Amino acid sequence: MSLHAELQENIDLTELNTLRVSATARYYMEVETLDDLARALAWAQENGHRVLVLGSGSNLVFAGDYAGLVIRMRIAARYWEQVDDTGATLVLGAGENWHDAVLYAARCGYRGIENLALIPGTAGAAPVQNIGAYGVELCDTLVSVTALDRETRQLVTLHKADCEFAYRDSLFKRQPERFIITGIRLRLSRTRPLQLGYRDLEDYLGETDTEKLDAVTVAEAVMAIRHRKLPDPGMIPNVGSFFKNPVVSAETFSKLQAAHPDVVSYPQNGTVKLAAAWLIDRCGWKGYRNDRVGVHNRQALVLINHSGGTGLDVLDLASDIRDSVRAQFGVELAMEPGIVGV
Repeated sequence: MSLHAELQENIDLTELNTLRVSATARYYMEVETLDDLARALAWAQENGHRVLVLGSGSNLVFAGDYAGLVIRMRIAARYWEQVDDTGATLVLGAGENWHDAVLYAARCGYRGIENLALIPGTAGAAPVQNIGAYGVELCDTLVSVTALDRETRQLVTLHKADCEFAYRDSLFKRQPERFIITGIRLRLSRTRPLQLGYRDLEDYLGETDTEKLDAVTVAEAVMAIRHRKLPDPGMIPNVGSFFKNPVVSAETFSKLQAAHPDVVSYPQNGTVKLAAAWLIDRCGWKGYRNDRVGVHNRQALVLINHSGGTGLDVLDLASDIRDSVRAQFGVELAMEPGIVGV
C-alpha cells in the first residue's frame, strides 16, 4: 500500500517530545481519521515495520532513534452525548488536547475532571497511564474507550472494567502493541461534590467558602498549584512526575516510620502510599544538576533536561536516584514514562 506524500522519512522528533531529547523516526505519518490509521497500519505490516503511536510525547523517554513507523495521533472530536438534568457524557477524539478538554467541560458546568487540569498530553494517552492528580483519577469518570484492536483489526469498545485500571496503570500500558486508542467517553456531572480533600488543594483554598466553588474555580486552583510547583515543559523540558508513588504494606510502612518518623504517607485500603518526592528529596537529589540533566529544585519527582541531554542521560540519572532510594529506605521506585528506542 502506498501512502504517497503522507509518509515522511527520517523525521526529527526532538520537538515532538516534552523532554526534547534528540531522536529520529525512520518513518512518520500524522493520522486524522480512522481510515488514515488503518492505511498506516496496513503499510507498516506490509513492510515489516513496528509502530509507535505518539500523542504529545509528554510521557515518553526516547533512549534512541525509532526504526519503525511513528504515527502521530491527530483524530479530533469533542461533543456531548446523553445529556440530562444532572450530567452528560463527554466524547473526545484521541488527538484532543487533554487540558483544553478539561477547561471546556468545566466552563460548560460539568464536574469530574477539573482536578486533572494542566496535565500535558492528549485524550487518547490519558487512559494508558490512568492519569491522576489531587485526589482524582481518570477512571473515576471514564465510561469507555474506543480502540483499534491490532490482533483482530476491529474497532472495539472497552468499558471501564475492561480497561483493568490501577494506580498509573491500565490494560493499554501492559499491552502497548495491541490497542490503539481512538477516543474516550467520560460521564460528568452537574451536581457531584467537588473533590477538595487533597492536602495541596486544602492549603491553597484556605478559608474559601467551598459552597461558592465550581469546576472552573477548582481547575484554576489546580493550575495555580501546578504552576507554582512544576516546571512548564515548554520552558524546561520534562515529562512531569518521573516516578510513581510507591505503595507498601502496613508492616513495611511501620518499620519505615520507626526509622523515619516524618515520612510522608497516604494510608489506603490496608496499604500505604509513600510520597516518592519525599524519598528522593531526603536522598539529596532535589535541585541536583549535572552538565545536561537534573532534578527540579521545587519538585523532586521531576527530572529535567536543562542543557541538551539525551534520553540515556535522563535514564542514567533515574537509575542513580532509584539506587539511592533503595539503599537508604529499602523502597523500589518505578518509573512512570514509557521508554522508546531500546
